[in-house]
Parts: sequence; C-alpha cells; structure tokens
Amino acid sequence: MKKLIVSLAALLSLAAVFAFTPAATSWQMTDKYTVKFTGGGEVGGIFKTMKGSIVFDDQHPEASNVELSIDVASINTGNGLMNTHAKSAEWFDAGKYPAIKFTSKKIVKTGVGYQVTGDMEIHGVKKEMVLPFSFQNGGSTGTFSAKFNVNRSDFHVGKPGGDVEENIKLELMVPVVRK
Repeated sequence: MKKLIVSLAALLSLAAVFAFTPAATSWQMTDKYTVKFTGGGEVGGIFKTMKGSIVFDDQHPEASNVELSIDVASINTGNGLMNTHAKSAEWFDAGKYPAIKFTSKKIVKTGVGYQVTGDMEIHGVKKEMVLPFSFQNGGSTGTFSAKFNVNRSDFHVGKPGGDVEENIKLELMVPVVRK
C-alpha cells in the first residue's frame, strides 16, 4: 500500500510539472526575411525562398524548436551565369539536393542571446551545428537574427580552394508574427 501511495504521489508531481510548463509560441515567417551569404572576393548573394516552422518562447527556450528549409534553386548571386554554376552538380547540385535544411535539437539562452543546436543538411550531408541567434520580441511580432559560418567542404560543396573561401558567412534575418 505504501508503494502505491508513493507511486501515485510521484505521478501527480510529474503531472503538475507538465501542467505548469509554458507552451512555446508558434510564429509565422513573413515574406520580408533575408538569407545572405558571402564567400570572399565577388562571391556572395542571397537565397530568395525559405520556409519553415518556428515555435519559440524567449523565456523558456528549452520548450522551443525550429525547422527551416532553403530552396537551393532560389540562389541569386546577381550574375545569371554564376547562378547556373552554383546550381550545377559541381556545387549545390540543386536537381539532386533541392533544399538546405536545418532542424533544431536544443535551444538555450546565452549571455548575449540564444544558441540552437541542430542538424544542418546541405548537399546530402547532415552535420550537427551550434548556431548563435538573437530574438527581438515585439509582442505579436518579432525578428530572429543570426550570423554564422558554414565550412562548405564539410558538406562537399564545390572543390576545395579557388576563389571561394572554405568558410561561407551566412546572415539570416527572419521577421515573424504570432500565429
């Protein structure tokens, strides 16, 4: 009988914890987002198309998650020939690997913002990455911002060396509205 009472008490305690854990807010990306990249010299541009789901609570980031997908074919370097080359099998191989994907595993608050640990998948290669970001909360609106580097050779994008740096600098700005 004593074991049954202890087990019930433990179960009720666990239920109470889950009952008072705040639910994170679902956010909808607006079409004003930017995904910029630079890779040295004249190499740089944007990706025009991104979609995803964002569930985020700035007070309880552990209850949050993010999934993003960037359409590789939406690359725009400002040069049509360079765009075609970037989509080719030598670089991104957009026909075979149409999306760059990121799926979060864990989000934590840091001294200057947040960091998300998750799987980045580019060119068919999946790698765990830790990315810093900030969030400006405007109540019913907000903006996520991130700046980080991706080593293109880790994902077998392009040949090593040449005019394109190994570390590609990425900058994301994602305005959102509360769903």
